[in-house]
Amino acid sequence: MSEILFSSRTPITIVGGGPVERTEIAELQAIAPRLVAADGGAGAALAAGVMPEAVIGDYDSIDAASRAAIPAARQHVVNAQDSTDFDKVLVAVEAPLLLGLGFLGGRLDHELAVLSSLVQRTGKNVVLLGSEDLVFHHSASAGVLKLELEEGTRFSLFPLQPVTGTSRGLHWPIDGLRMAPGAAIGTSNRVAEGPVEVAFHNDGMLVILPRHCLAEVLTARGW
Repeated sequence: MSEILFSSRTPITIVGGGPVERTEIAELQAIAPRLVAADGGAGAALAAGVMPEAVIGDYDSIDAASRAAIPAARQHVVNAQDSTDFDKVLVAVEAPLLLGLGFLGGRLDHELAVLSSLVQRTGKNVVLLGSEDLVFHHSASAGVLKLELEEGTRFSLFPLQPVTGTSRGLHWPIDGLRMAPGAAIGTSNRVAEGPVEVAFHNDGMLVILPRHCLAEVLTARGW
């Protein structure tokens, strides 16, 4: 499945079926007003008083009441069992930035699948937010990531495939490390002095920061 089902020239909020608070949707819509739901995430959007502009997924988790409330033209059923609803959204939606809620927390297997999709879909600009953290994939082609963060801010790196890179401003530099799942990782690092600069020689590195760093992340990545 590679058809673009929803396109926007402005950032989009995407909502999944995991834990989501009404206030969180309002917070993200202040940045990305248009909203797309991934399958069961439609229920959370409607509960927050927001009608999704599109609902994309295999429709195995959306409830009957939500489906009845959403115009048929906005419903896009994608029957691809080899991909998650989050991945279906990434493939089917075209936008300069996607801010996601309801994809972190909840079932661990779902969360791991979501993080895998972040790394696979390198051409998509996505930031996912949970109750405490935000996470995004910083690809090698994106160059140096420069973040203005306060000293002591938690700055975790987690490779989903073998990655090497360089850093400046971290308490524990990553230069010379061969990072990989089951080997060296970079969780619970912290800012020694700002600004922090990191770059990676190949794809696969997730950057995990406290949720309150969203504005700095968006500024740093030109969003």
